[in-house]
Amino acid sequence: MPTFLDVQFKEKDQAKALGARWDGPAKKWYVPDGLDLAPFKAWLPAGARITAPVPAPTKELIPVESTGQDLTLTKKGMTLSQLLAGVAQAVAQAFKSGVWTMVEVVEARTKNGHVYLELAERTPEGNVLATAKATLWASTANKILPEFERATGAAIAPGIKLLVRAKPVFKPQYGFTIEIDAIDPEYTLGDLEARKREIRTRLKQEGIFDANKKLPAPWDFNVVLVVAPQGAAGLGDFQAEAMRLERFGICRFIYAASRFQGGGAAIEIKQALLAALQQWQDSGLPAPDAVVIIRGGGAVNDLAWLNDYELAKTICTLKVPVLTGIGHERDNTILDEVANVRFDTPSKVAAGIEQVIKRRVEEVKASFELLANFANRAVNAAHGRVDRNFAAIQSGAICQLAIARQSTSETMNELQLEATRTVHSAKQDAQALVGEIRHEAHQQLSEAKRDVPALFSEIRVEAGNVVKTARALASTRLEAIRDRAAVDVLRSRESVKQGFHAVTTSAYRAIADAKQSSKALFLEVAGQGPEKTLGRGFAIVRDAQGKPMTSAAGAKPGAELEIEYRDGRVAAQVK
Repeated sequence: MPTFLDVQFKEKDQAKALGARWDGPAKKWYVPDGLDLAPFKAWLPAGARITAPVPAPTKELIPVESTGQDLTLTKKGMTLSQLLAGVAQAVAQAFKSGVWTMVEVVEARTKNGHVYLELAERTPEGNVLATAKATLWASTANKILPEFERATGAAIAPGIKLLVRAKPVFKPQYGFTIEIDAIDPEYTLGDLEARKREIRTRLKQEGIFDANKKLPAPWDFNVVLVVAPQGAAGLGDFQAEAMRLERFGICRFIYAASRFQGGGAAIEIKQALLAALQQWQDSGLPAPDAVVIIRGGGAVNDLAWLNDYELAKTICTLKVPVLTGIGHERDNTILDEVANVRFDTPSKVAAGIEQVIKRRVEEVKASFELLANFANRAVNAAHGRVDRNFAAIQSGAICQLAIARQSTSETMNELQLEATRTVHSAKQDAQALVGEIRHEAHQQLSEAKRDVPALFSEIRVEAGNVVKTARALASTRLEAIRDRAAVDVLRSRESVKQGFHAVTTSAYRAIADAKQSSKALFLEVAGQGPEKTLGRGFAIVRDAQGKPMTSAAGAKPGAELEIEYRDGRVAAQVK
């Protein structure tokens, strides 16, 4: 029973070199029966035992008979053909049957049914460790290649990795070559699947495997960026569908061309995609509704160039939904797994875009019909409400007009009656106020006539006192100035002269000011007679004896008063 191993993708070549085989259904590498497990210790499951294999019977090396063509050098030497014939015989003796060998196809060409290959072994970094030429004769190729292609979906082409049964052959005329008589398809499938599994695992560990898939699918399509091989059949199928949408101005498609197979194809696809998006952004246009990646069908190994980590990561991190249509229905690449929507073929991508657009058109059409029906119902209902409201308003207006007319007539009668009453009352109040004003005026005039002489006497006395005070103050100041001047003369004659002059000047000015102030005050006092006071709007109220009244307390109700104004006297009575 074979022993299964836990081999990482990066270690598969090492396990193959030790003799491990790939189990397609189980998706695992295993050690065939009879092979020593010790070299595979690092990949054995936990708890597995390492048993020593049963030693195979050893074979003795059979010396090559010389038959007159000994390989040992003679004095005269040997011919090149003799040497190479000996090498050929040694190789044939050492490798009587083929050996399962892991190889990578560098070049493949067909001639007359025969397949000629250039094989190599590389390190994980891509360095070449070994190279050789190989041949599949037509009889063998016609038998094993169809089975290989049917099992893997891949064709023998540069870049594909194979597990072949190789028999070394050396011919003096043609040199060293390898004849292949069998190919293990499970190894190729395992290599392709392991590559996708490694990429898938890395993207999931980074948390971006389904980032583009989680983006909302495009709700509608107006502008789409298409990345495809230039002039490819798949692009033609897509354009046949897309041109109808462009012709009617429904959706616009921008194309970016790139190689989709061969060394460096994944890098070119990534560069073409990012360059197109950058140019799009630099032009100030909004982002496209979607990015479409398409190519027609082909062999599995042709599509395997798309199983690239950097390209898949670029698709995952795009902020625009990605639609893929790569190969046929049975084809599947890592780009299909990380894309937002995956279609089987390029033409189905275009059909899917058209279906979304049709769906939106149908939704818009249905919404328009719904709105139109709703609007018609609303208009009809509004017409009915308007007619009913108009009739109600018209009837209400007629009733309100009749009520307003009646109310207006009653209000006019009430206003006329109230106005007549108000005018009569205002007339009576005016007459009473006129009488009161006349009586009050006589009283104030009498009081003014009585109070003016006394006030005039007080003003004269006050003016005399002010004049006396001013004269005394001036005399006192003059004596003080003279005393101070005498003291200052004793101190300094010059200072006395200056001070005397200043004091004298100040004294004269003070006297002049005092005289002027006294004169102005006297004139002001003299001008405060009764006539001046009456001229300013005051009045003198006197009682019946002609005495001025200075207090309202002395005005008894019914008392006769006399009010003196500037231009005459008026009799009044207290109420």
